[in-house]
Amino acid sequence: MRYAQRVGRRSLLSRPVGLATAALLAATALAACGGGDDDGGGGSGGVAEAKGPKAPATIPELTDDPVNLSFIWFEWPPAQALEDFANAEYTKERPNVTIEVNTVPNANWHDAMFTQFAARQTDFDIAILDSQHIGEAVTNGNILDLTDFIKENIDTDAYNPYLLAAYGQYPQAETGQRDENASLYGLPLLGDTWTMIYRKDLIGEDPPKTWDDMIAAAQKCQDENPGISGLAFHQSNGSDAAAVTYNTVNGVYGGNLWDAKDKLIDGVINDDAGQKAMDVLVNQMKPLTAKGSGNWFIDEVNAAVAQGKACIAFQWIAASGGLLDPEQSTLGSTREEIEQKLGFATLPSQETDLVPLGGMGMHVSAYASEEDQAEALNFMKWFEQPEIQKKWAAAGGVPARTDALESPEFLNSSPFAQVYTDSVSRMRDMWNVPEYARLIDIENTNVNAALNGAKDPKDALDDIAQEQQDVLDSSGGSGL
Repeated sequence: MRYAQRVGRRSLLSRPVGLATAALLAATALAACGGGDDDGGGGSGGVAEAKGPKAPATIPELTDDPVNLSFIWFEWPPAQALEDFANAEYTKERPNVTIEVNTVPNANWHDAMFTQFAARQTDFDIAILDSQHIGEAVTNGNILDLTDFIKENIDTDAYNPYLLAAYGQYPQAETGQRDENASLYGLPLLGDTWTMIYRKDLIGEDPPKTWDDMIAAAQKCQDENPGISGLAFHQSNGSDAAAVTYNTVNGVYGGNLWDAKDKLIDGVINDDAGQKAMDVLVNQMKPLTAKGSGNWFIDEVNAAVAQGKACIAFQWIAASGGLLDPEQSTLGSTREEIEQKLGFATLPSQETDLVPLGGMGMHVSAYASEEDQAEALNFMKWFEQPEIQKKWAAAGGVPARTDALESPEFLNSSPFAQVYTDSVSRMRDMWNVPEYARLIDIENTNVNAALNGAKDPKDALDDIAQEQQDVLDSSGGSGL
């Protein structure tokens, strides 16, 4: 997929979001706290109650009238890829349907959806939620329960159970673990994880295998190549950027984000392994980054790689396609020349071999019209077919079905496709709880402050632990 400006698709920045009034922003703040209804936050120490209507097992009769099936996502290459793919392929089956993928900046993605959810009225039919948004949407009754529909229409055995759970299941007794008795509220749209991008011409053909070796290779490359930074990675306080970076380092050095069973964060994320990870991130990795990189996210990391200014970088696979485009790169005038310089590998291991789970699922708005809900269900059934998933892979998507992940269409689509397939068994997600939005904000703010020298790394991690623990305690530990 091309990491380029899209033409013709509506961005929510270029038109008013009809429901985004001050009153609704206040409602969103309530929803982000696990509320939205009087009892919407869950009981003391128990599982937050799932609400919202159930989708029928059988897709209702579809209309022959013109239908505009609208999605909401954030602004990045897969959004345009989805719109182009669906309008080219789905309309072969449903020529009366137009697919529209409306976008907002990543930092506004959560609020753009949950503002409308809080108003119980949406101008989108399918919400593309981050895996950790599901708990909040379910407990507030914002999305359809798809359990009966999925049992009737989807071959769940065709997916890695972790992916099926991460993109649709609530509750999750253990994050990412499939529970056949739990309800499903979504289906996979786009799988994702980080890839390590490295300059084969500068550090060699073979990628570093451990995190310590990676840091050493980045240091050596930086020392030997003035003007090129050893590392480029996400550090921004927006979205989940800085938090995912810390959580990834935490995982490879043997740390844990929390004890889900006992609802404990303080004393877990900031234990010896967690402190080691923060020290590595701030005192070993940060000095190898470019000046002014303290607020870098997807675009900035891609720019550094494409301009030949980084020895090693970490990036979401789904956002990496433009790196192979000679129109956007100074590393070669053809894709082949670029690939001679850039290598893509799975993340190095250290104490463990964990990698971050990325990607998103599709979820049907509880407030869409019955006609649009029926079309949304039909689209989801169509999209999850094995041949469609392979076509989606060839079009630049990252599929979730195992047969598509192992297909030539996907594995031959890019030099980083194999990286994703090899990474699925190593994935670790964050907290899939209704309080996610508050937890991620706390972590992002503090990690970003530590990376930018505004806060001592140990103090930042201790503050994360205490503030996140307060959120869980004040909500009764709901969500699991």
